[in-house]
Amino acid sequence: MLTSLTIHNVVLIDRLTLEGESGLSALTGETGAGKSILLDALGLALGARAEAGLVRHCEQQATVTACFDLPAKHPVWALLKEKDLQVTDTLILRRTLGKDGRSKAFVNDAPVGVQLLKEIGAALVEIHGQFETQGLLDPQTHGHALDSYAGITDDAGRARQTWESWRAAQVKLEQAIADIEATRLQEEYLKYTVAELEKLSAQPGEEEILAGKRSFLLNHEKMQGAFEQAAEILGGEEGVQSLLGKLHAALDRLIDKSGGKITPLIETITRAENEVSELSYQIENIKGSGDSDENLDKIEERYFALRECAKKHRCTVDALPAVYEELSQKLRLITHQEDALADLNGAVRASKEKFIALAEKLSAARQKASQKMGKAVNAELPDLKLDKATFTVSCIKAASEADWGPEGFDKVQFVVSTNPQTPAGPIHKIASGGELSRFMLALKLILAETGSIPTLIFDEVDSGIGGATADAVGERLARLAKKYQVLVVTHSPQVAARAAHHWIVAKTAQKGTVITKITPLKALSERQEEIARMISGAKVTIEARAAAAKLLESHAA
Repeated sequence: MLTSLTIHNVVLIDRLTLEGESGLSALTGETGAGKSILLDALGLALGARAEAGLVRHCEQQATVTACFDLPAKHPVWALLKEKDLQVTDTLILRRTLGKDGRSKAFVNDAPVGVQLLKEIGAALVEIHGQFETQGLLDPQTHGHALDSYAGITDDAGRARQTWESWRAAQVKLEQAIADIEATRLQEEYLKYTVAELEKLSAQPGEEEILAGKRSFLLNHEKMQGAFEQAAEILGGEEGVQSLLGKLHAALDRLIDKSGGKITPLIETITRAENEVSELSYQIENIKGSGDSDENLDKIEERYFALRECAKKHRCTVDALPAVYEELSQKLRLITHQEDALADLNGAVRASKEKFIALAEKLSAARQKASQKMGKAVNAELPDLKLDKATFTVSCIKAASEADWGPEGFDKVQFVVSTNPQTPAGPIHKIASGGELSRFMLALKLILAETGSIPTLIFDEVDSGIGGATADAVGERLARLAKKYQVLVVTHSPQVAARAAHHWIVAKTAQKGTVITKITPLKALSERQEEIARMISGAKVTIEARAAAAKLLESHAA
């Protein structure tokens, strides 16, 4: 529900905070006091169109902040997660509007687009007034409302998923047909190219391996010469091994005369001889392995054939296997097109049949529920001074497949006739302002157990009525408030007396300017005085106070 609404610099409101209450809340005051400004400000926070004229005179910016406390399973939380917005215990919608008409929107202090703010706002508050066209006045919502009333929302969701699967299968089939037609023209080219790639049989990493072998063989002669030279330096007649041997022999002759001083030198020379011998062995080993059986001509032929093929297909050599698979698939689609198309047609047929079965089930349930819903709403109308009006849930089954949709076969629309001489038509086009609000009140009562929007606002729902009819409106608003948070802007004392909470809107002069103030009426005497004013006008009489006291007493009881 709406827990608080803070308004700053909106038209006649300089700064105001309204604490939301559960149940039925009444907002009263003299005509022109500024009740509509409150709704305009709330609309701004909910994503309504921003107009620069809402910014208070001589101020640069207006700000409206609306805070909501919602159940954990409310749909808006899923929407926030989908949009990667922070989810906290409280949902805060904020809108700023500059003097130049530019606005900024925020959800939990994160900047968002106004369209998203509007989508979130539509899930939180529904405003019913003489000029509002949201919620149930939007024909797009009528089908969902009927499904909720009938208890078939889950079935409708499954139908929607099946429709999407059917359409996706149809698109896949159409694409395959288009691909077959396009590839048929290049069948010979595909056959030649696939055969060429199959014969080449490129392998991932092969280019790098061939480049290494090619480099080795190109440098083989130089490498062999270097190894020969190294072997000669080590093992030739005057090589390192020979010189070490001569040095070893010379020192051996002195070993008996050195008193042991020559022994460490002999050991060092011995180690050096061993190391040089090992080095010579390794060089001979590498030199021998250089006698490769690899043929440079064959390697270069393969290497350049791969590179030329990759260039032809505008890819890397490593990507050639993937190109082969892609072109092979296209060729298989041509050569086995009957099997491929049969499979795709089968998928389309199966998903279509599943959709038809679900849609037929939905259609039968909707026809039954539409009759029941129409009777229930019509039963509410006489007490709301709509006794000559009739309400019908039009549920027309599509005549052709072209008119089917994700929701099934049916086009659902709420249709009304305000009197027997007036032809029936869409509810938002036929009913006048006051009638419209009362129709919406009756509808919301019937749909009370199925709605997810927590806050309902009725503006001038009692327009043009009084007495028993106004009392009937108040009774239904109070009944509706057991399920929803309901705020009613009213001039009817019968409606105001039924409210659990009551605010009065009034203009007041302050520092040479006029501002709008909203004051909660806490004491019973304050409420009695305001309801008495509503009964008698500017001059409150004793009789009016007595009537107000009786109204409050009877409804409290």
